[in-house]
Amino acid sequence: MRRRSLFSAALCIPLGRLATAQPVDAEDRPSKPPGYTVSADVLQRSVAERFPMRYPVQGLLNLDLQPPRLSLLPAQNRLRAEMVVDAAGPALNRSHRGGFDVDFALRYEASDRTLRAHQLRIDRLRFPTLQPSVVELLNTYAPALAEQSLREVVLHRLQPQDLRMADALGMQPGPITVTQTGLVIAFVLKPL
Repeated sequence: MRRRSLFSAALCIPLGRLATAQPVDAEDRPSKPPGYTVSADVLQRSVAERFPMRYPVQGLLNLDLQPPRLSLLPAQNRLRAEMVVDAAGPALNRSHRGGFDVDFALRYEASDRTLRAHQLRIDRLRFPTLQPSVVELLNTYAPALAEQSLREVVLHRLQPQDLRMADALGMQPGPITVTQTGLVIAFVLKPL
């Protein structure tokens, strides 16, 4: 066990230097932050695959969630999803389109190598064509709707080849940082 610790430490010193070094392009400027990156476009495509989703409300109507539009919030290290909701059913005369925003943090799930939404903060539902009393009723369901649709939603799955080098060095994904262009996932030593 001591041999493994010494081997890991010996590998981490040069790896730590590499991790803090900025890649440099031909004009000697930093090109991007170090670490495994996931672009905003990749995140958007991945989350769109899980929608639309339908949620019935006690036989009165259905709420259909369309694919959300993601925004990066680097200052808060979070993401925002603008959700479009279509409401229709026996309780309504016609279909109505509305929406709500939710922002969330990310966490890494090692069991399936995924990045997942958690720590959700939900804004109120907005339906401009519905009566305010109906919107208030729908807002009683909004938190549950957001929790069901986005809590622990998989935003990205790392492939085994993405982690091959880190695994060989006794490392695993650690902190996730939201940047202007996507995510940077740092690698940390695996616990012994």
